[in-house]
Amino acid sequence: MSHQTHDKTLFREQLSIESDRILDWWMLHTLDTQYGGFIGRMDGLGAIDSQADKGIILNTRILWAFSAAARHTPNAGYRQCADRAYAYLLRYFWDDLEGGFFWMLDYQGRPVETKKQVYAQAFAIYALSEYYLLTHHKEALHKTQETFALIEQYSFDKTRNGYFEAFSRDWQPLDDLRLSAKDANEAKTMNTHLHVLEAYTNLLRIEPNRLVSNALENLLNIFATYFIDPETGHQHLFFDENWQLKSTVISFGHDIECGWLLTDAAEVLGNATWLQKSRQLALQTAEATLARGVDGDGGILNEADVTGLTDTDKHWWPQAEAIVGFLNAWQITGELRFYTAAAAAWGFIQRAIMDPNLGEWRWRVNRAGVPDTTEDKVSQWKCPYHNVRACLEGMQRLHGAAVA
Repeated sequence: MSHQTHDKTLFREQLSIESDRILDWWMLHTLDTQYGGFIGRMDGLGAIDSQADKGIILNTRILWAFSAAARHTPNAGYRQCADRAYAYLLRYFWDDLEGGFFWMLDYQGRPVETKKQVYAQAFAIYALSEYYLLTHHKEALHKTQETFALIEQYSFDKTRNGYFEAFSRDWQPLDDLRLSAKDANEAKTMNTHLHVLEAYTNLLRIEPNRLVSNALENLLNIFATYFIDPETGHQHLFFDENWQLKSTVISFGHDIECGWLLTDAAEVLGNATWLQKSRQLALQTAEATLARGVDGDGGILNEADVTGLTDTDKHWWPQAEAIVGFLNAWQITGELRFYTAAAAAWGFIQRAIMDPNLGEWRWRVNRAGVPDTTEDKVSQWKCPYHNVRACLEGMQRLHGAAVA
């Protein structure tokens, strides 16, 4: 037991050091001192594209990360970066005419993609509510409430349940609903629903609200009903508007991330029935990931389908989510195998994902551990969110004893 306690203490200390290391890197390398806010892109070799477009996902995730860290760390730079991200987000990304947040700006802050992706509106709520927890700025609270109302008004399917993916600037339906070229063009996706759930959880955390509570409980029900396969514990990723399944892809990172986010949502909701159910679902997703998604080196494989593994690369973000998801399963059960899996994922991150040359984390390595330098170091999809959050959540969960 003493050895386990020592390991836990060391694990926590290492996560604390890593959180600071990541955020210090972002403060040093990504502030756009010429055009404001933060740079839009750094390539995999460390070269900054000073005229790259600036994406909403990158900027909201920066806001979330620095706000969350500033709440737990007496580092004035974190608060300054949170303030910087907040000011830029509301000045340039918010649409004063139609409401909601633009998808993409050019390097000077002019909108170049004005679509209203619901995934992006969710991340704005998530980030702004975290900033409100840090600052108690009423403007931040009002923007979260306004964005919540827009999602519920335009995205929520009042007939068949669930949330539609994307809209034009003036909130009209679009033909192309995809987040990225890698995604299926379907009306309802697990990924967007997961981050709406995540956002509504944080929104409810800052202020009791019956409308938010009802929406959050409904999202838990959607995951239990549609997204999590009761037979396998994996998630179904893509559906049409009538909830007809359109994909057999298994995403191990999303599986393990989903479990702890469901538990977190139920805890904030304060509903005993859903807390019990969410813990069951979290354990189901953790078991599924442990059985099929964890490689021999402790790293999390990327994707599979019913035939077997289809992508054996190891991306940075599933490794981060594995730390939190497996620690959550360990807290629920007290079973050491889940703690061991979280520690193994952390060991893999230290060996293969941290970048000793350029800093921060690599985007991915292949199964042999060879880094891919063609992927960006900073971009719309490469942000200090999964990794900083894993450090902060891990530190918090390792601070107390396991919950039996």
